[in-house]
Amino acid sequence: MLELKIEKREEVGKPNKLREDGFLPAVFYGKKEESTPISVLASDFERVYKEAGESAVITLTGLGEPKEVLVQNVDFHPVKSIPRHVDFYVLEKGAKVQVNVPLEFVGESPAVKGGGNLVKVLYDIEIKVAPKDLPKVLEVDISGLVDFTARVVAKDIKLPESAELIANEDEVVALVAEAVEEKEEEVAAPDLDSIEVEKKGKEETEGEGGEGDKPAEGEKKEG
Repeated sequence: MLELKIEKREEVGKPNKLREDGFLPAVFYGKKEESTPISVLASDFERVYKEAGESAVITLTGLGEPKEVLVQNVDFHPVKSIPRHVDFYVLEKGAKVQVNVPLEFVGESPAVKGGGNLVKVLYDIEIKVAPKDLPKVLEVDISGLVDFTARVVAKDIKLPESAELIANEDEVVALVAEAVEEKEEEVAAPDLDSIEVEKKGKEETEGEGGEGDKPAEGEKKEG
């Protein structure tokens, strides 16, 4: 079980002070839970978030009754890419949650082994499931992709017992495309004769109208 210890945030308007002390400003709320500002140790959150992501249940402790939550949103620093604020969504007891779960592609495809390219159309899929059964990932078996006409669709994915598919059951998840060999473009060789002729013609043009047009020394111009 993933767990985070929280404290109620009294100084709501001073998030920078919290961060300087190693804490992360956060808030939890839910359908039947009022919005409550809290703080959590930044190092603890980063460790748990790395494992949980946004599709695993986390238990918040230290403030009243423990609360099962999902990470709803994380605000990251635009330069340092470290968390600056977190929103936790409190799960309603006995109710299912609707989430997008990441997909993990497993197995070997005969079509891929034959030289085709695996095309992953979806990288996550939306389901509704009891919090206790919420999977971290859902496996997609590609062993059925035996040729370029085969498809894995949403209804082929094995779901937890309490889960129901929200996505269109016929939505394509993966397929294999035939590898297309790229042809190198042929670059035409330069016409050396043409270049030589152009160069020669330019030299002859530059040679015309040279000193022959100038009056001889001592000869007077008419007029």
